[in-house]
Amino acid sequence: MRDAKNATTSATEAPAGNPAGAATASGGPTARTAGTSPGAAGPGSRGSRGRAPRTFEQANRRLKWAMLAPALAFVGLMIVFPLVFTLNLSFTDAFGAVNAGKNYVGVQNFLDALGDSRRFWPAVQRTVVFTVGAVVLETVLGLALAMLMRKPFRGMRWVRTVLIVPLLTTPVAIGILWLLILDPSNGIANHLLSSLGLPPQEFLGSVSQSLPTLMLIDVWQWTPMMTLLLLAGLTTLPEEPEEAALVDGAGGWQRFRYVILPMLGPTLATALVLRAVDALKTFDILYATKGAGGGSDFEAETLNVYAYGLTFDYQEYGLASAVLALFTLFIIGVVILLRRRTGRKTA
Repeated sequence: MRDAKNATTSATEAPAGNPAGAATASGGPTARTAGTSPGAAGPGSRGSRGRAPRTFEQANRRLKWAMLAPALAFVGLMIVFPLVFTLNLSFTDAFGAVNAGKNYVGVQNFLDALGDSRRFWPAVQRTVVFTVGAVVLETVLGLALAMLMRKPFRGMRWVRTVLIVPLLTTPVAIGILWLLILDPSNGIANHLLSSLGLPPQEFLGSVSQSLPTLMLIDVWQWTPMMTLLLLAGLTTLPEEPEEAALVDGAGGWQRFRYVILPMLGPTLATALVLRAVDALKTFDILYATKGAGGGSDFEAETLNVYAYGLTFDYQEYGLASAVLALFTLFIIGVVILLRRRTGRKTA
């Protein structure tokens, strides 16, 4: 009896003093779970599965930025440094050489540029006329060609290949090519006009015809790009709204005006902004065909050509930097204006 009583007493005291030991000694189910704690969950536990995706996502994000950091730093440096350097030069009287001694003159260069009614403001006017005329013609022709090429037809691949050819040619080569075509004496253009009974034209040799001729050259080169962009947008449009309008008796123009054009609005706005910015910066064709100053009477001198002449012909680096700063602000203003107007129309 005494031994049984002592055994009973030790069994009842063991869980209070050492529960794990008692459970282990008894060999019960507690022995299998005593070594497992919430903080020591195994790889297959619910807590581990909840934390693993978050840890992998964080590591992936850090790796992504680590891989992109050198390229972003290089691009940022290549953009920021020229802008800061040009802006710094615009406040100086730098002349003759960029590293020569120079003095800061404040906003005098900007005042001189804005007060130049002989070269600066006519260059602004030509830039606007060239950009608006070329972009409008390219958009209209590009949209018309895209609508014609919307439905598959025989020989469509050949047509697309021919359209891409002007985009593959460098602007300088295009300028030289059109110089030969439009030569007043030996060019093929005047021979064609003569065969049609029309008088020969001076084209690029005329003060009044130079800018319109350059606009047509730009239209020839960049209309294919507008066509391809708008054609890509047309192929993504759903067919159900147009089919519903056709069932309701809408004609071709009505379907285009009230169904296709509103749906194409975002693509059209993007293509318009991209082409307008690119047309504002046109330089190669103008310089290749008309040379320095845009001609003898500055008839094709845009802001780009004007700034180039100030820099490399007259070496007025301070004034040229101020013109480029104003040109940059002008481009930013045009982009903001176009985005607002096109966004309002497509909203």
